[in-house]
Amino acid sequence: MPITIKLEDSALRPYLQQLHERMSDLSPVMDSIGHALEQNMRARYETRRDPDGNKWGDWERSTKDSYPWRGSKAARRDGPGRGLMLERYGSMFDGLSYTYGKNSVSIGFNQPYAAYHEWGTKRMKRRGLLTSNPKTGRLGEKDAQSIVEIVQEYLGRNLS
Repeated sequence: MPITIKLEDSALRPYLQQLHERMSDLSPVMDSIGHALEQNMRARYETRRDPDGNKWGDWERSTKDSYPWRGSKAARRDGPGRGLMLERYGSMFDGLSYTYGKNSVSIGFNQPYAAYHEWGTKRMKRRGLLTSNPKTGRLGEKDAQSIVEIVQEYLGRNLS
């Protein structure tokens, strides 16, 4: 079952409305936004930081113990892992993608357990990937700035 987070930034709404008045099909804008957000999320994997730039916490001992390190029981059973947090076998990272339409863009993972990483659990620290705050749907500053820059480009004017 997919999880949907609807992001509505009231500061951007008037500019998006202006774009919509100029373009009946915002697909190129939504494609650009989706591409930028996906690239930002992939960079977070590389830097091991959340959308606000905070370093992800260390692995819990139980995670380290269950990880399929080369030569471990888990590796013999399931194959060796990649050795990186959130990339045990790479299926979550490899499943990151976006889709877009005339008026929207959706970005996410094809693995249902991605939600545990986004929100955290009682036993697992949050590893923010999509939002700065999943409860409010607030984007991180870099993601918000990426969207502003894309909208500026399409509007051909400064939104500051």
